[in-house]
Amino acid sequence: MRNDLIAQFISDHALDQMRIAGRKLAGAADRKIEVFNPFSAQCIGTVPKASLEDVRQAFALAHAYQPTLTRYERAAILNRAAAIVGERRDEIAGLITAESGLCLKDSLYEAGRVSDVLLFGANEVLKDDGQIFSCDLTPHGKRRRVYTQRAPLLGVISAITPFNHPMNQVAHKVVPAIATNNRMVLKPSEKVPFSAILFADILYQAGLPPQMLSVITGDPREIADELITNPQVDLVTFTGGVAIGKYIAARAGYRRIVLELGGNDPIIVMEDADLDEASTLAVQGSYKNSGQRCTAVKRMLVHQAVADRFTEMVVAKTRAWKWGEPGDSANNMGTVIDEAAACLFESRVNEAVAQGARLLVGNQREGALYSPTVLDQVLPGMHLVREETFGPVSPIIRFGSIDEAIAISNGTAYGLSSSVCTNRFDYITRFINELQVGSVNVREVPGYRLELTPFGGIKDSGLGYKEGVQEAMKSFTNLKTYSLPWQ
Repeated sequence: MRNDLIAQFISDHALDQMRIAGRKLAGAADRKIEVFNPFSAQCIGTVPKASLEDVRQAFALAHAYQPTLTRYERAAILNRAAAIVGERRDEIAGLITAESGLCLKDSLYEAGRVSDVLLFGANEVLKDDGQIFSCDLTPHGKRRRVYTQRAPLLGVISAITPFNHPMNQVAHKVVPAIATNNRMVLKPSEKVPFSAILFADILYQAGLPPQMLSVITGDPREIADELITNPQVDLVTFTGGVAIGKYIAARAGYRRIVLELGGNDPIIVMEDADLDEASTLAVQGSYKNSGQRCTAVKRMLVHQAVADRFTEMVVAKTRAWKWGEPGDSANNMGTVIDEAAACLFESRVNEAVAQGARLLVGNQREGALYSPTVLDQVLPGMHLVREETFGPVSPIIRFGSIDEAIAISNGTAYGLSSSVCTNRFDYITRFINELQVGSVNVREVPGYRLELTPFGGIKDSGLGYKEGVQEAMKSFTNLKTYSLPWQ
């Protein structure tokens, strides 16, 4: 069942069938999950609540199908899908906003990123993925050449995506799978399933065989283990929280896993930084997407020589950040995913204030609405910054030297990304070499990247395997070598 809002975006066939190779979910008739708008708290529609048998059927159908799409055909499907996303950009943004509470500005940006993922995937498909090695390189060599080529996985890819980027996170799983001729069963967050369903529907419209992509909606408490341990799964790719990622790693057994987990990303502002630029980056990095990004600015590390002025500028720019009703195109920020998340941020800020931090602006909550919030005099050991606070909170930590900044930055369990604001090359080289993170952005927000480029972290942010279209395509394939005589 769905209301008129969802009917605007998703075809009847996509919702009623859920497109498991054109077959209905067995449990769809009497088992439903309600999806709520975070701002209004109203139910915007329902999706089927899959049973274990539904999940097993999805894997069996996918495993039985052997894709035969040529490179040209795969590229054509992805290019057509990109064109459809471009044509329906406003509709896609409206749906993302309706189910996630993200403001329209963020949702429009996400729709553009989805198109980029599709276009990059289409381009990468057309590149030759092999290498050539001459074998007469040593006294022991022969007159031969070794060649490499990549092949799809023998089994099915199981993909699990989070709520914070309802369609782009899905695209980053699905597009590399299509590009490499793989089959995937996708389980999106039960909080934001409609964007994933719409994305699948667009791909089917573009010509993708339905057997190559099945979307399963269900309660993770019922079906998560089957998604991880089904014998027909060759690879599990997961984006989400650390605890669940470690559970997957413990349960997955002898199969490949790609985990993109949390972050506690700093922006580090040195004494020579352009403070107007740095404070703008800090605010944008904290509040875009309602602060719900693994690469959002979670900690502002500021040299004590410029901390007072930087703090004043961050407070002023935070006060100017418009937040409220997500559908208002004038707003820069909507809600967080639900009221429980907003309550968590409020309680962590209150705890930090009780421990000596100074609340300068924000910490206002109404339902799932939570205001942009700035705190000064935050200490590295406070819960607010020791763990990932996945919302629009800007904690300012002061330091006295680059050694101290590096130590504070590295002093958490996470290692995803970072931002450094300085013009000194000696500082830049030290940060690049010594920060324990997957990426360092100089004079840019921690989350800056192309959809094509490698992305991922170390420590509790991931196992070091990268996402991004190129790297995901490598992860989703088996490398085979062969050799031939050569004169």
